[in-house]
Amino acid sequence: MKSERPKKCIFSGKNDRGLKLVPCREDEPICCDESSDQDGPFCYFYTTVFKKVLLRLPLYNFKKELLTEINIASSQLHPNSWAFVQGFSILYTYFDHLPSVEVFLYFFEAKRLGHQLWVSFNGVVGRVFLSLFQQSYKGFKGKFLKTCCNKKDPTLLHGFPLYWTEKSRFQGARCLDEMPQREREVCLFLSSLKVVFDIATLIDQEFSQVGLKAYIGISHSCTLAGVDLHVYLPNPCFLCRQHAGYTEQEGPSSQGQKDESCCPSFSC
Repeated sequence: MKSERPKKCIFSGKNDRGLKLVPCREDEPICCDESSDQDGPFCYFYTTVFKKVLLRLPLYNFKKELLTEINIASSQLHPNSWAFVQGFSILYTYFDHLPSVEVFLYFFEAKRLGHQLWVSFNGVVGRVFLSLFQQSYKGFKGKFLKTCCNKKDPTLLHGFPLYWTEKSRFQGARCLDEMPQREREVCLFLSSLKVVFDIATLIDQEFSQVGLKAYIGISHSCTLAGVDLHVYLPNPCFLCRQHAGYTEQEGPSSQGQKDESCCPSFSC
């Protein structure tokens, strides 16, 4: 297997000294575990999730909890599914809210790829709001990185499965009736947008608040922190016209009346 260092920055700035990349042996399989290594705890990532999906390390709580809930290592998750996770995180963070595993698993369900140990997330029928990142994702399996903690902070790799597992957990999509009210309201909010967001665009605009605001079409001030459902008032952009009740000639309908305190065309 080929070990690579991607050209993209893969570490969050404040933690770039807490993790290190270790070259892989030519004959090293990505399903190795700690018993075969002298460097201590480690995990693998396919290079493509840094180059194309722009994943960064260390993983924060949502991504750790999601891997733990499904019981898979980071490299067991297909890159297209990492893109779902990344796009969901960007969209959720845009609304000033910490991503939720419960909400993610309302919109996506985990499935095994044939008889292999790789796992993929599929959008639940009728709940899809993120597009597929790539229709055909090939050529990634032989290129991966090995990530270890240094002595500065050995906890950066805590909280999720590091090594490949044979017993992934597939529980099906979450049901609204079984979710806490806060998560239920967030699911209703995202469903109410009636938009399928393009993951590639979300990833490309992640660090541009102006770009995200223009694309998503809802003001950054419409926070989900309080999950106040009466603020579901979108900017009349091409993505959200149908939800807002806009037509090219008539402007906003009574159901989609724009609110100058919320719409990014007027504030923020």
